[in-house]
Amino acid sequence: MNIICAPNGIVDIERSGQGITDIVKSGFRDVLLDVSLVCSPNELKNLGKTDIKKNIRKVRVSNNPSELHNSLIPMLDRCSQAQLNTTIAYAPYLERSSKDECYNQLLMQLAEESIKACKSAESQAIIIRPLFSGVKQEDVWLENKNYYLHLARIASDHNVMILLENQCRDLNGHLVRGICSDGKTAAQWIDRLNEEVEEERFGFCMDVGVCNLCGQNMYDFVLSLGNRLKAVILRDCDGHSENALLPFTCVNKAQPITDWLSLIRGLRDTGFDGSLILNFSDTASSFSPILRPELMKLAMSVANYFKWQIEIENLLKKYQSIVLFGAGNMCRNFMKCYGEEYPPLFTCDNNRGIWGTEFCGLEVKSPDSLLELPDNCGVFICNIYYREIEKQLLDMGIQNIEFFNDEYMPSYFFDRLGDK
Repeated sequence: MNIICAPNGIVDIERSGQGITDIVKSGFRDVLLDVSLVCSPNELKNLGKTDIKKNIRKVRVSNNPSELHNSLIPMLDRCSQAQLNTTIAYAPYLERSSKDECYNQLLMQLAEESIKACKSAESQAIIIRPLFSGVKQEDVWLENKNYYLHLARIASDHNVMILLENQCRDLNGHLVRGICSDGKTAAQWIDRLNEEVEEERFGFCMDVGVCNLCGQNMYDFVLSLGNRLKAVILRDCDGHSENALLPFTCVNKAQPITDWLSLIRGLRDTGFDGSLILNFSDTASSFSPILRPELMKLAMSVANYFKWQIEIENLLKKYQSIVLFGAGNMCRNFMKCYGEEYPPLFTCDNNRGIWGTEFCGLEVKSPDSLLELPDNCGVFICNIYYREIEKQLLDMGIQNIEFFNDEYMPSYFFDRLGDK
């Protein structure tokens, strides 16, 4: 699974060095090639107007799409020097409130040039939003079918996959469900487009923020897409405003606004192995540049946490045998969800009073029993005091220490409150 950092709010396209350095030093090895950095929604909105700030760039991409690649070269050079990959690109797009169809031809040109730029950037896929501005509801599929099939010919020449993305739309100032916001419909679009081009040229990128804004069940959305899902944009928001906040930071009464539980379960059940794109541009923009390096480290940890949660079964498959540490609720949840497929040899606990007893079909042993384990056995800590227990095990010379977490198990979270 690939982890990608969206550069918005971090990288200044005119002086990209510091932002690129912050991204690399935090541990990211891949950055989203977001072409909106050189041709923003605001620039498109003000196309042809005279009140746009002067001298931001010598050539405006919106006035001359053929200059798009040249505008990206300084950032691409910086990425190359920093050994930072750009495996996925993102084509320019309009503001949600746009209603004028006059933009669509320009969007076509910008998408074409963005696909061509993927070659030098070595991008394997590009996210291209559907056309919506000025398009009648009854014409949405036909307009976009022609749009994407035209782009598919260029994408095929450059060996790039086109990723559609779920959309919300502006309805009198309120964000509601838009094009491809229904998982089954999105899957049908991908299948029909791939059938037309007779190859797998199209895939899907799921924007978690849009799902949250539209109040959708993300588990069902992911399952509907299945292996068509190639990328997921991780961003938090309050469910009303289109923000891009660091995941887990938008909360109400100590509970997350975004249903991360359903998302992770869905990605697990479908065996997702695509790209996780972390977009926290609003959070990053609000931080002082002095503090931003520390924020970036946290962002990397958050991304790795998602990867770990989604791939938890791969971690279990890593070892020929496993042992648990802890004889409580978390151990019980492990046995409920994974005990049959990945049966532990035993569990151990620091509570002397339960040594020699049985818990959930496992013998409870002393931690000293871990000293007798074979080299290819993993020790999974099933207790919220992870770091304290990890230190205990390291001091004992134990290796192959892993954390287990039951917050996003296949069964409902409240199962852990059941009968003991």
